[in-house]
Amino acid sequence: MATITVIQPSMMNETVKRRVAAYCRVSSSSDDQLNSYQAQLTYYSHKFEDSTTEELVDLYADEGITGTRDDKRDEFQRLMKDCRRGKIDRIYTKSISRFARNTKDCLKNLRELKALGITVFFEKENIDTANMTDEIMITILGGLAQEESVSISQNMRWSIRKRMEDGTYILPSLPYGYTNEKDKLIQIPEQIETVKWIFNQYLCGIKMRAIADKLNNLGIPTHQHGERWMKNTIKYILTNPVYIGHLLLQKTYTADIFPFIQKENRGELPQYLIKNHHKSAISEENYQRVQTLIAENRQQDYTQIDTVFSKKIVCSHCKAYFRRKANKKNVNWVCRIHDSKADSCPNKYISEKTLQQIYIKVFNTLLSHYKKNLIPIQQMLQELKCKKYGGNVRVMDIHKEIAKLREQNHVIARLRTKVFLDESKYQEQSKELNNKIKKLQAELKKITRSDDEDDILEQLDMLIDYFEKREHMMVSFEPETFDSMVDKITANQNELTFHLLGGLELKEKI
Repeated sequence: MATITVIQPSMMNETVKRRVAAYCRVSSSSDDQLNSYQAQLTYYSHKFEDSTTEELVDLYADEGITGTRDDKRDEFQRLMKDCRRGKIDRIYTKSISRFARNTKDCLKNLRELKALGITVFFEKENIDTANMTDEIMITILGGLAQEESVSISQNMRWSIRKRMEDGTYILPSLPYGYTNEKDKLIQIPEQIETVKWIFNQYLCGIKMRAIADKLNNLGIPTHQHGERWMKNTIKYILTNPVYIGHLLLQKTYTADIFPFIQKENRGELPQYLIKNHHKSAISEENYQRVQTLIAENRQQDYTQIDTVFSKKIVCSHCKAYFRRKANKKNVNWVCRIHDSKADSCPNKYISEKTLQQIYIKVFNTLLSHYKKNLIPIQQMLQELKCKKYGGNVRVMDIHKEIAKLREQNHVIARLRTKVFLDESKYQEQSKELNNKIKKLQAELKKITRSDDEDDILEQLDMLIDYFEKREHMMVSFEPETFDSMVDKITANQNELTFHLLGGLELKEKI
């Protein structure tokens, strides 16, 4: 007769500490909110120092970022990615509203974490997902958090519109050519001269993109130093009544319903025009001539049609993007530099039909040989990942050092506010602290960049999974497939290099 022996569960796991992560967030960049952010960061840094059962793997902290959308929170995305990689067993966060103010995203993330075997503890509500039998409580509280976010947003928008109505609204960002002195727009002479030059160039028949190119070639700095002049920047200046002394408010608005999306105001809400608000830079006559000319040129401007090839094709010679050129018979793509001045770049036109046909060939080649080419690369990366896996103590130390430096920054800011620290001394100390923070952030970026192979592995997994489910070759061009699979195309006169997901590169002759 067979005998049955009961094997008791091993107690070895009791000695293994549970790997925990803490998530912190504040939803604005005001001093009060930053203090709250700092308090959360400091609290979690010390919470697990003496714990015998749990160890802090990492701190994830989003500062001055909205909680209504996950895709706007880089640190939250990093947290979810590390959870998927098996680096975390449990998450601590202050409250549901810190975790998410969107019921849908809250539930989606909690379900995914539950499937991964990861629990979440919300301290304010005293809710532990490890003890939950259903999601009713989370749904209710997540809904309340979302309503709170909507209410706050509506109150803020009402306050802004009220200030627009009574003329006390202060622009959050200043237009090019002006600075703010005692709540008044004052001209910056050298920038105003650039504005006048832009208007004159356009009235002389020079296109917006050509004006932008000239400014870049002349080395004229933009409003945000380091940025390049673009066609849209020129258009914004040419169509802004601020340069004839008028201030037009509420050109854009944020939707009242969730999710909050900023839209162009096309008559949905009132706009507020304050005439003779400040000194003008352009005559009203020239401004109106420019508006008429823009309306006429809009009918002829065929280069701005957005397709899946937009911002995807890069010239191998001058590194400029290709632009779309169309007529009644053909659609071609050409290097922007070559199109403006043919002698500056040898790369010539490529027809859109040729681009589509070459991509179909590349796709079908990859589909036919993915088992031979992609799967070995995937296996090699998985082996590297296993060898590399493990926590990085230096990452934790850097986060703590940054938190301490930010805390010092807030302290000296409060001392300056209370006149215990003069302005020059404050600027000196603040600059020193910010330089230290930047160095630490640069070091952190170098360390975390070592996770690049994990991202490549994820992309290869997606690519292999797609090919395994694909039942047939590509016969006609599929824009959605191209857009999701191709990062960019490097083009020269004779050859196209397709840069695909997972860092793959495939070359084809034209």
